[in-house]
Amino acid sequence: MNVLLWVLAGVLAVAFLAAGMMKLSQSKQKLAASGMGWVEDVSAGTVKAIGVLEVLAAVGLILPAALGVAPVLVPLAALGLALAMAGAAVVHARRSEAQMIAVNVVLLAPAVVEAWGRFGPYSF
Repeated sequence: MNVLLWVLAGVLAVAFLAAGMMKLSQSKQKLAASGMGWVEDVSAGTVKAIGVLEVLAAVGLILPAALGVAPVLVPLAALGLALAMAGAAVVHARRSEAQMIAVNVVLLAPAVVEAWGRFGPYSF
């Protein structure tokens, strides 16, 4: 189970690091043109803040446990990502973007498993 949780953390970290870096490096217009229509509903600062939080969560999924420094940050990062994906699903539901809700659920599930495992029976 420990190996599965590390794999989940790695996959989540890669996915959210990429998503966060994209939000940080591209303008709202580029993001909207690439299919992220929700950015039109929020300020540029909000998009950048979401990007920063995604990058920090990606780092928080791996580094604390790998370095043995404050490993409680791993399940907290996973919980934060799960909450972010739940919020994103609500935003996409309001915008009638069913396909994007499916993406949110696909990312939500491993984040919940990671949080459960690292808070519970497989903590560091």
